[in-house]
Amino acid sequence: MVTDLRLAEQVQDWIEHDPDPDTRRELQALLDSYLEGQPEESTQASDELRSRFSGPLRFQTAGLRGEVGAGQTRMNRAVVIRATAGLADYLQHEVGDAVTVIIGFDGRHGSARFAQDAAGVVTAAGGTAILFDSAGPTPLLAFAMRYLDADAGIMVTASHNPAPDNGYKVYVGGRAESGTGRGAQIVNPTDTQISARIDVAPHADEVPRSESGWKSAGSEIVDAYLGRLGTLAPNPKPSSLKIVLTPLHGVGGEVAVRALTGAGFSDVHLVPEQAQPDPDFPTAPFPNPEEPRTLDHAFALASELRADLVLALDPDADRCAAAVPDPRTPESWRQLTGDEVGALLGSHIASAAVAAGNTQGVLASSLVSSRLLAKIAHAHGLKHRTTLTGFKWITRVDNLIFGYEEALGYCIDPDAVRDKDGISACVAVALLADELRQRDQTLLEALDAIAGRHGRHVTRQMSFRSNDLTALDNAVGRLVEKPPAELAGSPIDRFTDLAEGGELPPTPGVCMTTEAGDQVVIRPSGTEPKLKCYLEVVSPLPGDDPRAEELAHRRIGQICRDVESMLHLSPNAARSPADAV
Repeated sequence: MVTDLRLAEQVQDWIEHDPDPDTRRELQALLDSYLEGQPEESTQASDELRSRFSGPLRFQTAGLRGEVGAGQTRMNRAVVIRATAGLADYLQHEVGDAVTVIIGFDGRHGSARFAQDAAGVVTAAGGTAILFDSAGPTPLLAFAMRYLDADAGIMVTASHNPAPDNGYKVYVGGRAESGTGRGAQIVNPTDTQISARIDVAPHADEVPRSESGWKSAGSEIVDAYLGRLGTLAPNPKPSSLKIVLTPLHGVGGEVAVRALTGAGFSDVHLVPEQAQPDPDFPTAPFPNPEEPRTLDHAFALASELRADLVLALDPDADRCAAAVPDPRTPESWRQLTGDEVGALLGSHIASAAVAAGNTQGVLASSLVSSRLLAKIAHAHGLKHRTTLTGFKWITRVDNLIFGYEEALGYCIDPDAVRDKDGISACVAVALLADELRQRDQTLLEALDAIAGRHGRHVTRQMSFRSNDLTALDNAVGRLVEKPPAELAGSPIDRFTDLAEGGELPPTPGVCMTTEAGDQVVIRPSGTEPKLKCYLEVVSPLPGDDPRAEELAHRRIGQICRDVESMLHLSPNAARSPADAV
C-alpha cells in the first residue's frame, strides 16, 4: 500500500493542535496503524482517516451534526471550539463586541464539555455567555432566546439521531436578527457567513478560551417557560385522563411531567426504562418516535395501565408523538402521524383564534407536510403558508399562530418559542383529548370529522439510506432528466424541479402532483445520508364514507411501489407511524 504523505501530514497537524487528549490519542492510534500496521490493518486505518478528513463538517439544518470522534468531519472539542470562534467573529461583526449568547446542551456523549468550551470561547472573545447548569430540552434554549433577548443561542444536541452522534444548533436574535426571525434557527446567508469565518478561524488550541467567567442559567428559565405554558390552560381543572409518557432516554421527561401536571393532568406515568437521560439509548437504538417499534415499551405500559393516551418525546424534546387505543384491536395502539396531529392541533388553534377575534393569524406547514392544513386555515377564514422543510423557515412566517411539519414537530406558541416544541405539543394534545372526552369524543373521531369536512387525506413517508451519496443524487437527477408519466395510473400534471426555485427558494428535490390529486415530494435529508419521499393521497370518496380511508391506503401503497421502481433503490423503511402498532 502506498502511503499518502499529505493525508498523514494533515492528521499529524490536527493532532498537534487538538486540545483534547482523548481525541489526540484516538487519532494517533489510527495514524500509527496507517503508517506502521500490517497491510489489512493499514488499509482499514487509511479508510477511516480518509473518512475523518474528507472535508470540514459543514453547517446544515441550522448547524453542525455528525458522529462523535476525532478528526475534521467528526463532532469533537476542536470542531466546537473553532465553530464558536467563527460564530463569535460573525456576531462581533454584526452587532459589536458586547454580545450575549445563551448555551444549552442535552444528555448525549460530550454535550456538557462541548457547551463549556463554547461558553469559554464566547467569554474570552468579550461576550456574555449564559450557560445552562444542567442538561435540558431544546425548547428551553429556544424559549430563553426570546425571554432573555439573546443575540445568539447554541444548543448542543443531535436531536433524534442514533447514540454515536452529536450536534451544534445555532439560533439568532436580539440585535443579530429581529422581527419574526428573532430567536429562530439560522438560515442562509447567515449559515454561509458563519461557515466562512469558521474556515479562517485559528487552530483550536490557538482560539482564546476561558475556563470560567460565564453566567449560569437554570431553574428561573424553566419556571418562566412553564409559566408561559400555563397560558395554554389558564384555569386548569383536574383531569382523570391517564397518560403514559416516554422521553426515550432523553432530557424532556421531568419538564414535561411538570408541564402536564400544571395543566391539570396528575395521572401521568413515565416509562421507567426510558425515564432518565442515557446517551447510549439502550432500549431505543434509533430514538426517533417515527421509527417502527420505538414506542413498544410505552405501548406495553399503556396496555398494562389501561391508559387513555401515549405521548412520546424525542431525546431533546422538540418533537412529540401521540398514540391512542386502537378501537379495531383490543390491547393495541394507534400511533397518529405527524400530519394527523398537525391537523388536530391546527383545527383547534384556528377555531380558538377566530373565536378570539384574530382573523389575521396564519397557519404554516412545510412542503413535505399534508396539504390538509391549508384547507383547514381557509375554512376558518385564515391564511396558510407553505414553506421549505424545517422550522427555521416555518417560524419566519409573519403573523404565525401555528406551524407544523410531518416529522412530529409543532410550534404551538410562536411568540414564546420560535421553533418546534415537543413539550408544549404534549400539553396541547392532552388538553384536546381531555376536552373531546368531556364531549364523549376521541381524537380519532375528531380526525374523522375533519375528513368529513375536507376530504380523507392519507400520508406516508419512505426513506432510502445509502452511504453512497452520489447514488442518492443520481436517483433525483434521473427523475429531473426524465420525469415519470404517471403515478398509480394517474397522469402527472405537474412536475417541479425544486432546485430551480419559484414559489419557494431553491432546494434540492422534486415535487410531483397527479390529476387524481396525489402528491409526491422527494428530497435528500439535511441530517442523514437518506433520500426521503413524502406521499399524499386524497380519497375520491367523501371523507365520511367508511370506504374512503381503505381506498386511500390502497392507492398510497401503489404509489410507494411506483416510487421505489422509478428510483431504482431499496427502501430501508416504508411504513408510516399509523401502520406501526
